[in-house]
Amino acid sequence: MDTASTRTPRPPVTVRTAAVWAVLRRELERSAGRSLTVLDVGGGTGGFAVPLAEAGHTVTVVDASPDALAALTRRAADAGVADRVHAVQGDGDALAGLVEPATADLILCHSVLEVVDDPAGVVAAIGAALRPGGAVSLLVAGRAAAVLGRAINGHLGAATALLDDTDGRAGTRDTLRRRYDAETASALLGSAGLTVEEIHGVRVLADLVPAAVVEADQQAMLDLELALAARPPFRDIASQLHLFARRP
Repeated sequence: MDTASTRTPRPPVTVRTAAVWAVLRRELERSAGRSLTVLDVGGGTGGFAVPLAEAGHTVTVVDASPDALAALTRRAADAGVADRVHAVQGDGDALAGLVEPATADLILCHSVLEVVDDPAGVVAAIGAALRPGGAVSLLVAGRAAAVLGRAINGHLGAATALLDDTDGRAGTRDTLRRRYDAETASALLGSAGLTVEEIHGVRVLADLVPAAVVEADQQAMLDLELALAARPPFRDIASQLHLFARRP
């Protein structure tokens, strides 16, 4: 493993990413001095990949969108890390055929399991791609938040449908194929032999309060979001759930 000097990434912190970056920073600090091999599944234009590359790590982004990958390539070049960011076109369901087994130290899989055909297959491929001791950062849409959001906006039928649906969908017009709670997402990771170490809520309040409240005191909102992120029941009503798991 390359032992080139690395640093902790310091991208702009927002209520949408702060809880995730807090966990990732701890993992990077745990591996201080090592250049990690990172795989970002569905990483798009590089919101996580480029800061990780700037911190000295090698990142491969797998994404189905050629436009997103083109933007990623430009973004990496502008940041001076084109040599540490690699773009691979493909969707999550094809992951097993795109990466070598036991080659990744850290895998990001954010907002992917909601849209793929076979989430269990994707998680199994992630588990296989990790080195022993490697970790996965999984971000999924939360069922409870979707129910609350629809009810608050007066869409009671959609809220009821989403609550009763096995996959957490609000009908055939729903843009997502499934949503999760902490238990179902943890079980999915466990089925791939991964051990869940941390669960946080992302956007616990940010999607519930008026935008004017968020803008009025962004630091106060950020502080409150981080304070609530790991505390049930607040964690469990977040728009997204972030699970951090490790391959033994």
